[in-house]
Amino acid sequence: MATTKLYAGVSLRQIRQDYNLTQKEFANRLKISLPYLSQMENNHRPIAASVVLTLAQEFSFDVTKLSGGDTQRVVADMKEALADPVFAESPTNLEDLQLAASNAPTLARAFLNLHRNYRQTQERLASLDEALGRDGGSVNLSPWEEVRDFFHYCDNYIDSIDHSAEYFSNKLADIDHSLHSALQSWFQQKHRVSVQFKTSSNLRKLDIKARILTLSKAASPASQTFQMAHQIALLEHDELIEATLDLARFSTKEARDICKIGLANYFAGAAVLPYAKFLQAAQECRHDLELLSMRFGTSLEQVAHRLSTMQRVGLKGIPFFFVRVDQAGTITKRHSATTLQFARYGGACPLWNVHRAFETPGQFLRQLAQTPDGAQYFCLARDISKPAGAFHAPVRRYAIGLGCEVKHADQLVYADDLDTKNTHAFEPIGISCRICERENCHQRSVPPLERRLSVNHNARGVLPYALYEK
Repeated sequence: MATTKLYAGVSLRQIRQDYNLTQKEFANRLKISLPYLSQMENNHRPIAASVVLTLAQEFSFDVTKLSGGDTQRVVADMKEALADPVFAESPTNLEDLQLAASNAPTLARAFLNLHRNYRQTQERLASLDEALGRDGGSVNLSPWEEVRDFFHYCDNYIDSIDHSAEYFSNKLADIDHSLHSALQSWFQQKHRVSVQFKTSSNLRKLDIKARILTLSKAASPASQTFQMAHQIALLEHDELIEATLDLARFSTKEARDICKIGLANYFAGAAVLPYAKFLQAAQECRHDLELLSMRFGTSLEQVAHRLSTMQRVGLKGIPFFFVRVDQAGTITKRHSATTLQFARYGGACPLWNVHRAFETPGQFLRQLAQTPDGAQYFCLARDISKPAGAFHAPVRRYAIGLGCEVKHADQLVYADDLDTKNTHAFEPIGISCRICERENCHQRSVPPLERRLSVNHNARGVLPYALYEK
């Protein structure tokens, strides 16, 4: 079997610059010639195995970062952006996108930001009738999308916050074996804050003057625990969160404010499910979500989401993707540590089992799936409901999807009786219709943007049109 050549010139240059080394000094440390280093840094030659080994030994570098996971995200996002009709006369191939993402990642991301601005401008023009008469006309980045991309491009793993949350969780274990009770005691002992449970429209509200933290009585114990941990993040780790926000350099105050909620949520999730203990438990029970939920007193969604964040250097778990969708198919949460990337615009592929989870409440759905690029995945889906707390209160319903490349399926209890070696067992799925290249998909809702259509009025196949070759 042919091995994949590894081109990571940008990473190589970054390591050299981090250590303030000249090319000659760096080449000497790597025990290679200066021309050879120059060729690798400019992606004219792949990185040799001996160089990878030296990076790990001499510079304590996590060589898994050379695998190009971030590059694949940029490539996927650029491919979707270039499917926009505005680029119809400027066709690009996959090799060009990979070169751009590998050799000029800053320029590639600038292009993505520019295209995002363009789309938002077009959306404003499309709703011009509604906008007429309103003050202001400036186009701003969507704060929500900006925050989503921040987590997307840092692998949904924030090392400093994760370690701080794990340390905090270990201290709580000395107070009470029940995290719910331990957190209440912590508020009382460390902050002289009383935790009260009342019927309220707020999940959580802190009255700092009265020194009372009120939690909704209608919320589940898992949700109450999470909200207490979230408040601890704001009270005790505000400087760390603010420093992380400074590094992110968001373009608007709104984006920064939204991300602060996200980082506090991250702390809460990492405190409730501390990294090392959770990873060991997940491996021992072969990633059984229900067993993990009972062991740690959390919801299935919290467990599934946490599994997608296990990317700590030297202690990585299975690279999972995680997604949450509503009943309209809108993606409300998404993250992928795998090669599978979600569409930035529009809904997810309707052939994906996460959409069928609403039809079978309380059951796990399993699926072997293959994307147009030939990658194969094991997918798990389950519906979840957010309790209303009252008869007339609306129930919020979502479905979650969790999956990994099929090569990891033997580590999941859910895949035990599936024939992962049978190529016919894999269902074809895509990212979204607007960029999917499958020609005869019976669930296709719209044609792919980058393909021309051919219509024969006297013949009808699965679709009312055919697709020209590129």
